[in-house]
Parts: sequence; C-alpha cells; structure tokens
Amino acid sequence: MLLINSGQYRFRFDSVPGFVRDALHLMYGDQPEEDRSGPADFRVSLRTDSWVRRFVHPQITFYSDQHAPFKPVSRSQGVPILEWGMNWCIAAHDYTRLLIHAAVVEKGGQAVIFPAVPGAGKSTLAAYLALSGWNLYSDEMAVIDCATGTVSPLYRPVCLKNESIDLVKRWFPDAVMTKVAKDTRKGDIAHLKAMEWRRFKSLEAVSVRGIVFPKYQKDARLLVRETDGLATFRQLCTHAFNYNILGQDAFRAMAQLTENTGRYSVLYGNVKEVEEFLTAEFVA
Repeated sequence: MLLINSGQYRFRFDSVPGFVRDALHLMYGDQPEEDRSGPADFRVSLRTDSWVRRFVHPQITFYSDQHAPFKPVSRSQGVPILEWGMNWCIAAHDYTRLLIHAAVVEKGGQAVIFPAVPGAGKSTLAAYLALSGWNLYSDEMAVIDCATGTVSPLYRPVCLKNESIDLVKRWFPDAVMTKVAKDTRKGDIAHLKAMEWRRFKSLEAVSVRGIVFPKYQKDARLLVRETDGLATFRQLCTHAFNYNILGQDAFRAMAQLTENTGRYSVLYGNVKEVEEFLTAEFVA
C-alpha cells in the first residue's frame, strides 16, 4: 500500500505496477512519512481485468474503489491514466469547493488562473513559470473556496504533452520528469515535478489576482487583450466541474472572481514575454 498527500486530498494506492510505483516515487517521494499518514480520501488502483491481457497487448484499468470510470488502456500508459484518474476522483466527489479546469500559479501572494481548452498551452506556460520562480498551485484544477474566493494549492505534477515535453527539457535540462508514455488519447505524455514538498508546505490559500486565457501560437508576437466580465463569467462556468451542483454558492464565487480580478486573453509564442506581462500586471 502507498499513500500520497496532494495537500488537499490523500490518495491510497492499493495496487499499481512497479513502473508506476517508481513514477509516483519520482513525483511524490520527498514527502516524509508523517505527512502521508492519516485516513485517505480516495482509494485507487490499476488492475488487469483479463488474464489474457496480462500477456497479449497488455492492458490496465483505473479503479476508484470498485468503480472503473475509464476504458482499459495500454499498460504502458499506466502513469497518465492514474494521474487522470486522480483528477476524476476530485472532480467527481468534492462538492464543498468550486473546481475549475485551469492551471494556477502564484508569486508574491498573488495567484493567476489559466483556464484553457486542451492544446492552448496552459500546461507549457505553467511549467515554465513553475521552474522560473513562480509557485505552481495546480496544473489541472483551481480549488476555490466559495466563501472567501481564495485558491488552495495542490501538490501534483504538470502534465506535458507532445512538443511541450522537448520544449521544457530544452529550457530546463535538469527538470525531473517521468518517462514518456506514447500514443495516449492526448498524444505523448510526460509528467514534470514542479516543486519539492518542503517548498509546497509553505504555501497557503491566496486571493486570485488575475484570470488569463492563454493561447499558444508558434512565432506569434505577444497580444494581450482585456476580456469582458460577462464573457469571462461564462467561460469560467464552462470550465467548472461542479458549478451546477453548487448552485448559488458557485454563482457568487464566480461573480466575485470576475469582478475582483484583472481579466485578459493572451496570444503568445514566447513564454518569457508572458512572464514579463504577468509580473508587471499582477506582482510588481
């Protein structure tokens, strides 16, 4: 049995293959035993349902307790399906806080949310910032307290896809990554360790200062535009996992986020230019 602490949720792994366990150790292995003790919020595992599939085109299935929310995948994709499954556990079961599909970074007590559709470059941008002096609060999910509007940090790796893997390796040759999983439903996938546990433990829930919708385009010059409040509200609702379930609490939280933050769309081809804009607008 293995248990990890994501800062907000604890996951117990009842059964995972050895190579997946190695990847978990690479991403979360710096957590001391005392920080991984206590009851688990979720019990998950990776299993091979068919005896034949242990040997012929080996497949593996993600389970949360006895429930399998996804179809079986190639055994070599065990690490991505486990991380995606952990995201599913949170999104499907936490109705106490507003959950938005977005990356979140923080610097100087100021958090910026990057809601974006797949392929927009939010994870690449979040990875660059996380390894350039910013704190990564999340790559996949903004956890918002509906009463205070603050966002809490999650101790999870960055999910890099396709060309982003080589980009980050070139920018940061010493970056810690899992092995590349080929031909997943999202392409080639590798996970990046964005910070050490000791540093993560110093983080606290902070106010959201900015909402930025990033869009990567190769060789594009930086183009920053303010976004309309109503349009931002609608997009945030679209990206939220549990907006309809939380009802009025989610509505008020979304309204607060929209009214109290700087709102921008950013077209970029150079991550350094985006960092300069974010620093000048939200931190300096």
